[in-house]
Amino acid sequence: MSKILIVYSSVHGQTRKISAYLEDKLIAAGNSVTAMNITDKVDLAEFDKIIIGGSIRHGKHSAAVYDFIEANQTVLEQKPSSFFSVSLVARKPLKNTADTNPYMRAFFEKSPWKPQLAEVFGGNLNYPSYGSMDRNIIRFIMWITKGPTAADTNIEYTDWNKVDTYAESVNQLVV
Repeated sequence: MSKILIVYSSVHGQTRKISAYLEDKLIAAGNSVTAMNITDKVDLAEFDKIIIGGSIRHGKHSAAVYDFIEANQTVLEQKPSSFFSVSLVARKPLKNTADTNPYMRAFFEKSPWKPQLAEVFGGNLNYPSYGSMDRNIIRFIMWITKGPTAADTNIEYTDWNKVDTYAESVNQLVV
């Protein structure tokens, strides 16, 4: 049994939802798990394993993700750690792995921390829940990338079987 921390940065809630799902899966596997927003204060020394989850907004991860990594890099490098990224781009078969996803590649170029495990999950496209500016920007991007643009679209692209596999991989990280 490990004591696992999941910290997440979520804009529209899908990264938070994936984190809660991971929390449940990891608890069911016998771990003690705490999931929290990345801006909350926490002592990483209390945990055996650390997972960071970040969503993409306007083509990049939140500055809070990089701030958290910078503030905790030493501890992150000393413990089994993992990073997952959530984006609508990951809905595409050729962009749904850590090696092929452009946002994950950009993350690895920018971040001084190199997690032992990295994964990419598709997000949720829910136009009715967005403010008008986000809705229009995302609809334009989806139009360019040949995705759905109907204003009532609500599609969850998260592959929950892939999240299950990721949870198993986190369990296998050696403390």
